Amino acid sequence: MYMDEKLLRLMKLVEHWAEHNDEHAQRYNESAKEAEDVGLTKVAAELEKAYSEALKVSEHLRMALSEIEGSG
Repeated sequence: MYMDEKLLRLMKLVEHWAEHNDEHAQRYNESAKEAEDVGLTKVAAELEKAYSEALKVSEHLRMALSEIEGSG
C-alpha cells in the first residue's frame, strides 16, 4: 500500500509540474512577441528559445508521467 501512495504522489507531482511548465512556456511565448513588438529582437529570440525548451521539458515530464501510469 505504501508504494501505491508513493506512486500516486509522484504521479500527481509530475502532472502538476507539466501543467505549471506549460503555463510558463505560454508566458515565454507571449513575452517574446511583446519583446519583438518593442524592437528587442535578440530578447525575443532568447525568449522563443526558452519557449521551445520549455515545451521539450513538458514533453519529458509527460513521458515520465506515462511511465508512472504504465507501472501501476
